[in-house]
Amino acid sequence: MKDLLSTLKISVPDKIYIKDPETSQLGKRIIENSIIIINEIGFENFTFKKLGIQIGSNESSIYRYFENKHKLLLYLSSWYWAWLEYQLVIETFSNSNNVEKLEKAITILTRTVEKDTNFSHINEVLLYKIIVNESSKSFLTKEVDNDNKEGYFQVYKRLVTRLQEMILNINPEYKFALSLASTIIEGSLHQHFLNSHFPSITNCDNHKSPTEFFLHLVFHTLNKNND
Repeated sequence: MKDLLSTLKISVPDKIYIKDPETSQLGKRIIENSIIIINEIGFENFTFKKLGIQIGSNESSIYRYFENKHKLLLYLSSWYWAWLEYQLVIETFSNSNNVEKLEKAITILTRTVEKDTNFSHINEVLLYKIIVNESSKSFLTKEVDNDNKEGYFQVYKRLVTRLQEMILNINPEYKFALSLASTIIEGSLHQHFLNSHFPSITNCDNHKSPTEFFLHLVFHTLNKNND
């Protein structure tokens, strides 16, 4: 299994980038160091000039990979969702028990991220922090509808659909499976954010995780709907 995972390539919609950063050492350094810098100083303060200084390359060389920093954030977000999707598929495909399968899926999508050694140039722990704090900036823009038409969010939407299908396998009559699926994914990020920055308005802490909350929420909701 480890050998299989090491050969997998995380696929990001190709319209997001000009040149696939996975195809060169410079591209991988751009991704690796952009994660480090954005995590340190925030997306608003991040510039290609600062990234160029960090990697010892001309700013113009970064523009050969990404049109602007918004496209880079879209890339990082899409990579993260694709990475979660492959974990979801690998860790649930052999389980025929629908309840256990959904429990595992919710756990994968809401847990705190740990380093994945299969992708050495990407620090998933730092990327996860960026997703919690910055990912909404990839779609809370005036261009979101056009970006959606271009397919920039297809990985994220596919992940929501996979989770919806698992919910419906538990309760085919539940009318809000898509809404519940997207709430789990986005709500988990929000609960992790609140725990880090506004702990007084969430019950999630070092003793009660967002995973526990969403497992309770989902199965209480689906079981109640079955009554």
